[in-house]
Amino acid sequence: MSKVEPGKSVLNVEELMQILPHRYPLLLVDRLVDIVPGEGAVGIKNVSYGEQFFQGHFPQKPVMPGVLIIEAMAQSAAAYTSYTENLDVEGKVVLFMGVDKARFRRPVVPGDQLRIAVRTVQRRPPVWRFEGEATVDGKRVAEAQFSAMLAQAI
Repeated sequence: MSKVEPGKSVLNVEELMQILPHRYPLLLVDRLVDIVPGEGAVGIKNVSYGEQFFQGHFPQKPVMPGVLIIEAMAQSAAAYTSYTENLDVEGKVVLFMGVDKARFRRPVVPGDQLRIAVRTVQRRPPVWRFEGEATVDGKRVAEAQFSAMLAQAI
């Protein structure tokens, strides 16, 4: 697997798959943009009616589950951290440690583009704390604080 070129401000889905272990249907970030080392980045998720979770949540009124919005925040933060800190993720996995102050402000539906701004709040490897805010058309749809750690894969 090739390494992602350093110093880019945008990562496409192929580059994200070199960093993240997730694959469809659980890869919830299509692009990472506005990458600023030491500050943060923005994950982009284009929400489509073809997403598997819409089959059951809810067929009559499709709404993206809040837990998947939080997962998209975590994936954006993991990709940002792995890329900007040039972490060796081979044989390792990023594990959630906690989610705090999660709030959901409005539903995310097919056709929306989720913009997920993440920033590092605290860095003490192998543990990081982040803040995330998801918006659609400039309106806040969700926010959360969360922590994760880089661990050896089993």
